[in-house]
Amino acid sequence: MVVLIAALAGTSTAVGAEVLISVDKTTQRMTVTVDGAERYSWPVSTALPDYSTPTGPFTPFRLVKDHYSKEWDDAPMPHSIFFTDSGHAIHGSQAIRRLGFPASHGCVRLAPENAKILFSLVMTQGPCNTRIEVTGVDRIGSISGGSYGRLTSFDPLASNYGWRACPSPTNRDSQAPIKTKVLWQTSAA
Repeated sequence: MVVLIAALAGTSTAVGAEVLISVDKTTQRMTVTVDGAERYSWPVSTALPDYSTPTGPFTPFRLVKDHYSKEWDDAPMPHSIFFTDSGHAIHGSQAIRRLGFPASHGCVRLAPENAKILFSLVMTQGPCNTRIEVTGVDRIGSISGGSYGRLTSFDPLASNYGWRACPSPTNRDSQAPIKTKVLWQTSAA
């Protein structure tokens, strides 16, 4: 059974520390800061050649403690923090020997224990208080044009997930919602 926690925009004010998750595809490293102070720095794996991890600023919109990929043979993706509607997520991976090198189909992989720590931090401080910034370049052989069409298992418009809009990321005190839906899911369906 899926457990969801959601509220409509404007029904509550986001409270918590500001979390910044910075992923550098060039160095294959993630840095996590809380209220401007660095708390964690971990090796990651982003996309292999012929795949791409999208760059730019993102807000987490779905958290799933025990997710299994529908695209990649039910591969386990523990402690998933989804940040694109095409299915890109930060999640744990048993392929820890590949951390520090491109190895994924587009997601950001972490050691399982680090993914658990990050998932807990985002759940505690709140997805609306969390920003994800992905920078750097994909290795030679990356697809051009940034097509992410192969990652499509999650369609937020076709799902029965609750949602709430986050306050504007440029003014966290503002009640003006951004257009991104924020979804919480604590276990796989």
